[in-house]
Amino acid sequence: MAETVGTATFRAARDFLLAHAEDYETAYREFDWPELTEFNWALDWFDVVAEGNDRPALWIVEQDGSETKLSFAQLSHRSNQVANWLRGLGVHRGDRLVLMLGNQVELWETILAAMKLGAVLIPATPLLGPADLRDRVQRGGARHVVVGSADAAKFDEVPGDYTRTVVGAPVPGWSDYADAYGAPGEFTPDGPTRASDTLLLYFTSGTTALPKLVEHTHASYPVGHLSTMYWIGLRPGDVHLNISSPGWAKHAWSNVFAPWNAQACVFIYNYARFDATRLMREMDRCRVTSFCAPPTVWRMLIQADLGQLRTPPEKVVGAGEPLNPEVIDQIRKAWGVTIRDGFGQTETTVQVANTPGQVVKPGSMGRATPGYRVALVDPATGEVTDEGEICLDLSDRPLGLMAGYHGDPARTTEAMADGFYHTGDMASRDTEGYLTYVGRADDVFKASDYRISPFELESVLIEHEAVAEAAVVPSPDPVRLAVPKAYVVLATGWESSAETAAAIFAHCRANLSPFKRVRRLEFAELPKTISGKIRRVELRASETVKHADPQARPDGEYRDEDFADPQS
Repeated sequence: MAETVGTATFRAARDFLLAHAEDYETAYREFDWPELTEFNWALDWFDVVAEGNDRPALWIVEQDGSETKLSFAQLSHRSNQVANWLRGLGVHRGDRLVLMLGNQVELWETILAAMKLGAVLIPATPLLGPADLRDRVQRGGARHVVVGSADAAKFDEVPGDYTRTVVGAPVPGWSDYADAYGAPGEFTPDGPTRASDTLLLYFTSGTTALPKLVEHTHASYPVGHLSTMYWIGLRPGDVHLNISSPGWAKHAWSNVFAPWNAQACVFIYNYARFDATRLMREMDRCRVTSFCAPPTVWRMLIQADLGQLRTPPEKVVGAGEPLNPEVIDQIRKAWGVTIRDGFGQTETTVQVANTPGQVVKPGSMGRATPGYRVALVDPATGEVTDEGEICLDLSDRPLGLMAGYHGDPARTTEAMADGFYHTGDMASRDTEGYLTYVGRADDVFKASDYRISPFELESVLIEHEAVAEAAVVPSPDPVRLAVPKAYVVLATGWESSAETAAAIFAHCRANLSPFKRVRRLEFAELPKTISGKIRRVELRASETVKHADPQARPDGEYRDEDFADPQS
C-alpha cells in the first residue's frame, strides 16, 4: 500500500524515537507528537509495513506444544477478510463492538478488522459474568459482540439488540466466525478516519465504584503508545512477551500497539496454570528478546530457579503496580538485566519510566517519558511541588491521554481540573527529575501524625523470604488514630504461625524507622480486582469492622508488641 501523509508523519516520529533509543535527554527534549488529522493505524501503518512482509507478527504457543505463527502480511490479509465479513453482518463506522476472546489469533484479527471499519472496540476479559456484560452492552451502547463459544451462554442473560458472532464451536443462533475466511482479501474503507474518532471504550476494573468508561481515539492509543515502545526499548525484529489478559488496557499496550509500532513480534505462551519452569523453557526455545510482566508474575518467577533461563531477554520491564526492590535485585543477579519500571494508566500510555540507557535509581520509577510533561501537585494547595499527586500539564497535552470519561462530563471535568490531568497517584521527585512512587492518594494514611506510604512498607516486607505478597493498610488505634497493619500471603514452605509472625516483625524492626514500623499482621489471601490489582479499600473497610471494639483483638491478628524486646 502507498504511504499516506499520516503514515509518513507517524513514521517520522517513530523513527526519531528509535534513533534515540538510549539517548533520553535528546529524545525528551526534541520529541514532538505527530500532528494527525486523518489516521487509521490498521490501514495507514499496519497494512503499509505488512505489504510483502513475511517476518512474524504474532506467535502463539499453547500448553500442549502446538503453535501458530503468522506474518505481518498474513495478518493484514486475514484482518481484511474479517473486516469484509463483519461489514456484511452490519458492522459500520461508529458501531460499538464488545470483543471478548482469549489470547488467540481471532482476537488480533478482529482488533485490526474493527479499526479498518472504523468501529469502536469495547475490550472485555472472558472472566466477566453476565452482570458485567450487561453493563458493557447497555452503558457501552454495544451493537455487536464477538465472543468465544465457551462464553456465549453468558449472553443469554444480556438483553439488547446486537449481532452475535461466536469463535470456536458453532452455537445455534450465532454467526460462525470461521465463515470470515471465505470473504475477499482486499478491503476498501468506506471513507477516511479522523484521528480524533473514538476507537476504544475501556471499562476500568472498578475498585471502589462502577467501572469508568475510558475513551481513546485512533490517535491516543495507537500513536500514544510510541512512548510505551520507547520505554520497553522495542526494535524491529524483537520477540516480545507480555503477560497480560485480554480485555485490559495493558494488553493493548504491550500485545498490540507498542510491539507493532516497532515492527516487533508479539509472542504469547498460553497456560492454564502458571508454571515458571515451562515459561522459561519456551522463552529459551523461542528466543524471547523482550519481556514484560506484572509484579505478581515477577514474584512467582523469583520463587523458581531463574538460572534455568539460559538466554535471558535483553529487555525486561514491569507494570501494573510498582515493583519491590528485592524482586529487581534477584532478577539482576540471575539474568544480568535490570527490570525497568514504568507508570501509566488505562487513561494514558506510559507517562513515567526507566527507559533504556538511563541510570536506574533503586526505588525510582524513572523520569517522564518523551511527550509527557509531569507535574507533582499538592492536593491541598494546588501548588506544584517536589512531592504530590502525579499530574499531566494540559498546556502541553500529551497525545497519549484519553479523550475523557465517556458519557460522564462531570467526572472528566474533575479529572482535568485546574489545567492538569489528575492521576490520583502520589510521587516524589529528586533534583534530577527521577520520580519515586508513594501510592494511590487514597491509600496513603497517617499514623501518629506521620504520613505512611503502604508501598514503602510493602517493599520491605517482601524482602523477607517468608513473604510472597503483602498489602499494608491503616488499622484503627485508640492512641495513634491508626497503625500500619500488614496482610501477608506466605511463600511456599512457611506456616501461618506465631514464629513466622515474629520473624517478619523482627525483619521490619531492623529495616524500618520506628514511626513506619508494621505494628499488626495477619496471614490471609489478598482481595483483588478481576484485573489482579489489590483491593486495599476492602482491607481498610475490614479493619474498621474488626476494630469496632478498640479493646478487642481480632482472631488471627499478631502484634509487634507481643514479640518486641522490652529493652528496645
